[in-house]
Amino acid sequence: MYRYRHDVWLFARRGGPFVLVNVDTASGSAPRDAGAWMLVSPQRVFRTIGGGQLEKLAIDRARDLMLSGSRDTEHMKIPLGPEIGQCCGGSVVVSLQPLAEAEIDRIAARLDAEFKALPHIYVFGAGHVGNALCEALGLLPMQPVLVDTRDEELQDAPPGVETRLVAVPEAVVRTAEPGSAYVILTHEHSLDFLIAREALGRSDAGYVGMIGSKTKLASFRSWMRRDSGDTNSVDRLVCPIGGVGVSDKRPEVIAALVAAELLQHLSASSAGTGVETSAQLKIVGGDT
Repeated sequence: MYRYRHDVWLFARRGGPFVLVNVDTASGSAPRDAGAWMLVSPQRVFRTIGGGQLEKLAIDRARDLMLSGSRDTEHMKIPLGPEIGQCCGGSVVVSLQPLAEAEIDRIAARLDAEFKALPHIYVFGAGHVGNALCEALGLLPMQPVLVDTRDEELQDAPPGVETRLVAVPEAVVRTAEPGSAYVILTHEHSLDFLIAREALGRSDAGYVGMIGSKTKLASFRSWMRRDSGDTNSVDRLVCPIGGVGVSDKRPEVIAALVAAELLQHLSASSAGTGVETSAQLKIVGGDT
């Protein structure tokens, strides 16, 4: 289990009761969109609806409900202005739903479904940058998969990240989930080129990036022209990756820049709703 996929049971085992707080609606300059949620217990909080006074008010009210023993769902409309010491200018409506401990099972199932729906990021190359990138992606709403032909390199993968030991890395692209992203940074230019060609052949790819320079990109374009006569698809390839505004080439810095680039590309491909990808978490029913 990777870091983004926090274990709700680690939270639940510390004891309840619990209140589920959902952002039902958000307007104006709100810290989180509709669909954000958190769990509140007497001592701890799991996830966040945006922090600040908004979250403090919701937590305080949730704990008041715990003390009262109420099982009724309550709604709060909170203006994000001077009334609560904030200047966002928006407003949110949150619902507070007391839960029985057995209902944590349903939340765990919801988290599993949410995790499985996250975009897959196939990182080809388990070197310094590949490992650093998987570390960075572990904090984000993504599923990193580290792919390499070398078993000894995969042994150093970050704890919890999915790894694939394969003889033909480009074959992984053929069976990847629609909307996946491909970050190519192997130890061989020829292998990079094969994987990039395969990834660019997927019209549903959310991102295709290859580590390198403008010179490497020109070489790849020439190779594609000789190999298949296709150079148009190369226009979709991001190379160099991570942008050109920062010259620091330490693996951790490259990883941070590429992670941000992935967020931008994947967000652009799913834009249009204005709502965060997590659907509201509603628990309906009793303890069964």
